[in-house]
Amino acid sequence: MLAASSRIFSIVLSDVLGDRLDTIASGPAVPDGSTTKDAIRITEKYDLKLTELQRKYLMIETPKEITNAETVITGSVRTLCNSAKKAAELLGYTPFVLTTTMNCEAREAGRLLSAIATDILSGNSSIKRPCAIIAGGETVVTLNKNVQGKGGRNQELALAAACGIAGLKDVVFFSLGSDGTDGPTDAAGGIVDGTSLDKLKAQELDADKILANNDSYHGLKAINALLFTGPTGTNVNDVSVILCK
Repeated sequence: MLAASSRIFSIVLSDVLGDRLDTIASGPAVPDGSTTKDAIRITEKYDLKLTELQRKYLMIETPKEITNAETVITGSVRTLCNSAKKAAELLGYTPFVLTTTMNCEAREAGRLLSAIATDILSGNSSIKRPCAIIAGGETVVTLNKNVQGKGGRNQELALAAACGIAGLKDVVFFSLGSDGTDGPTDAAGGIVDGTSLDKLKAQELDADKILANNDSYHGLKAINALLFTGPTGTNVNDVSVILCK
């Protein structure tokens, strides 16, 4: 209301997959895509008890058009993946951006990406070496409530990938959070290769048990495979990269 007579230019840094403007920082300068019907449907879904006053205000529709505002996305996970693509090219790799909306279980993403690496190295893929497979997004970790492990989604993703690329030569995999913090840890993520599983076994550590205990931080730390960047001052989700020489 206070800015109704002014021109608004909004510069947005997105940490939302798909860059939907009305969900980035609650979309302060763009129309709200949700409706009062959506809100009521949520209250019914979760059986929320509302007072008459609360229901009255919930039924007031938000503006669906803002004519005095312009919004520009200055950074997002797409930007992150494109930067990784340029860096890979400078290092002599042919880059392929697989996705910028990866949002599955972390260990499933690790298994999928390691399977892609296996196909490339065996010659069963149309993608030829040297190459860099880049995936952006933000995976999730379903915690085992019976354990008290330490880790983050990128560390769990990397450890799962290590299981898939075990024994393979000329492949490196890493995954990290763009803010420099992965879960409740001081690490940004993890980096592994075809020897990582053997390094764990040499210390009598079992990767499957570590994953079951959601303890990827200590597993990767034991083989010096954690990535530390410190706080980056920004957050545009995560990036995972397979490098195949």
